[in-house]
Amino acid sequence: MFRRRFRMGLSLFLRIVEKVEACDNYFVQRRDSVGRLGLSAFQKITTVFRMLAYGCPVDSIDEHIKIRESTTIESLKRFCRAFVEEFTGEYLRSHNVIDVARLLRIGKDHGFSGMLGSLDCMH
Repeated sequence: MFRRRFRMGLSLFLRIVEKVEACDNYFVQRRDSVGRLGLSAFQKITTVFRMLAYGCPVDSIDEHIKIRESTTIESLKRFCRAFVEEFTGEYLRSHNVIDVARLLRIGKDHGFSGMLGSLDCMH
């Protein structure tokens, strides 16, 4: 099965990790009662992105990255809450006049004049 690779710039990834870690201390790496380091924010958030981008089931994450299913699910829930809290104003807002003009121009450049949105070409 062909799977498109998800690409994200390092600076964007680091910005997201920093904001999410500041929003929820669940993502801050800590030591356990024996003194061993727990999972880092990079490990937890990479797992979340892997699930969101590729649709990986939780059990395949456990096999590949060695993170327990319960930790993966908790990371996903907390990441989504933190992301919405931190980035709503910037990314999860309604389109403004400038956004609409830009999207219409992009659509027109690709031969879809007047279309605002996307086509589902899978079906």
